[in-house]
Amino acid sequence: MGRASVTVAAPPPTPVQPPPLRLSAAQLGLIVSNFLMWGGFFAVIRLVTVHFAGSMASGGLGWAAASVGLVLGLRQLTQQGLTVLGGAWADRIGPKPLILAGCVLRSLGFAWMAFSVTFPVLLASALLAGIGGGLFDAPKNAAITAVTQPEHRTRLFSLASISGNLGMVTGPLIGAALLGLGFQVAALAAACVYLLAAALMGLTLPHVRPPSRPRGSVLAGLRAAAANAPFRRFTLVLIGYFLLSTQINVAVTLKAIALAGPQATGPLYAVSAGLAVALQYPLLRLAEQYLRVRTVLTLAVGAVGLALGLMALASTFGALLLCVALYSLGTMLVYPTQQTLTARFAPADQVGSYFGFSAISLGVGGALGSVLGGWLVDTGARVGLLALPWLLLAATGFATAWGLRWALRDLAPAGR
Repeated sequence: MGRASVTVAAPPPTPVQPPPLRLSAAQLGLIVSNFLMWGGFFAVIRLVTVHFAGSMASGGLGWAAASVGLVLGLRQLTQQGLTVLGGAWADRIGPKPLILAGCVLRSLGFAWMAFSVTFPVLLASALLAGIGGGLFDAPKNAAITAVTQPEHRTRLFSLASISGNLGMVTGPLIGAALLGLGFQVAALAAACVYLLAAALMGLTLPHVRPPSRPRGSVLAGLRAAAANAPFRRFTLVLIGYFLLSTQINVAVTLKAIALAGPQATGPLYAVSAGLAVALQYPLLRLAEQYLRVRTVLTLAVGAVGLALGLMALASTFGALLLCVALYSLGTMLVYPTQQTLTARFAPADQVGSYFGFSAISLGVGGALGSVLGGWLVDTGARVGLLALPWLLLAATGFATAWGLRWALRDLAPAGR
């Protein structure tokens, strides 16, 4: 008689461990400069309303709040519009010249803003700052892609996001301290920070040229990105997410003020940014060991929708902060995974154009979120359905998560 065969169960698969990430000078320079740029921006931009629209008794200029809001809105529109072209230009001349030029122009814009005493001068200085942002925004992402191996990109985008969150936390604190010396000092300090970021990039970032000069006009890369049906679906679906991500400044802030007064905004933003700084990188590393990037993105967007839906049940400020914590856990995973997937879609000679085209989702979604968030809150209060905005926002989040799964169904599974 022969021996009975014994079936040995295969050992369970071990989680895939990405190779260790060792930061190069270029990568470290991008992370530090990102901190400087976000910190410099938030050190002055939140003071614009305080200085120009504040009462004259409190040291402001007493302008109409609507006029200052118009200036800030046009600056944002200018930056987002130019970001699309900034990415396309990066494909032709490389990201470094555009990043440096953008930092210098933003520095000049903030310096000019320091001496603004009339509406036309404030508007012109804000538009100049917006042009600078449009020049460096997409090229920064293209530069991260160029100096980072594909298996490390998600983590490097995460580190860049963490540095940006640190800037968002420290910038307003520094700006508020400098405001005691006058708005002029705060604006000039922010201008100097952008020059420092430009100097750092000039020293550490190599001039990464495109593998081959793109053919056709500067819009050829953008047309190629728009013609890529899976990427176009991905970008359009992400509009739903950016509509939700804007609510931390709109609907969520309004609910926090309703529950705990104007002073609630400080703890609200501290929880949101603080969690991102503390948990984003370790949480991302844990997620990428077990899940593919597209799965992380889909689950993160679903978590954002769930958090907004739960806010309908938050009757105390503490309960709202718990919802904000879940909201932040979702948003902190979206940025690095979304950027990684954008880079994966893009051919090597059109990375900038793809990042520029992807800015459409942020521009459109952010604008819609700013308008619809407040309108939904007002409508819910008017018809006596306070849960209305949160239920609709949650539905948007779940629909967006499902849409992302659909949009990414044909993307090649290039690792986890």
